[in-house]
Amino acid sequence: MDWITIALLLFFGLLFLVAEVLFIPGTTLVGLVGFALLAAGIWFGYRDLGSTAGHVTLVTAAVLAGIIIYIGLRPKNMQRFALTEVNNTSVWDVRRSDIEPGSVGRTLSALRPAGTALFDGDRREVVTRGEFLAAGTVVRVLGIEQNRIVVEQAA
Repeated sequence: MDWITIALLLFFGLLFLVAEVLFIPGTTLVGLVGFALLAAGIWFGYRDLGSTAGHVTLVTAAVLAGIIIYIGLRPKNMQRFALTEVNNTSVWDVRRSDIEPGSVGRTLSALRPAGTALFDGDRREVVTRGEFLAAGTVVRVLGIEQNRIVVEQAA
């Protein structure tokens, strides 16, 4: 095996090691493949190029792998990839509705028995208890049942 193949094995082994340390932290298949490629490159260096070239290959691979691991595992570098912001937003949930029973609104669409109503400028999906109401009808909220706003025609 010639020296170009050995150099490529070492290069790809170090590349996989960089991917393991920077992008996929933890012991994963990528890191194991990187170490296997490095070991194969070092072993072929000893076998095909002799002990002097094998020593140079071993020292070079060890120094470069050590530098990669040192640079990649510094806390300052880990902060560049880590998510540090906290997301405190929430999804609007009808179970915590701002529309209370007894609120009065107007239907925007016909309720057959479900449709859309307007309460204080906010559009809401509403249902009736089975009656059909035309668009523009004034409705009153009866309550909230299983994530649905139940309305009836206001008197």
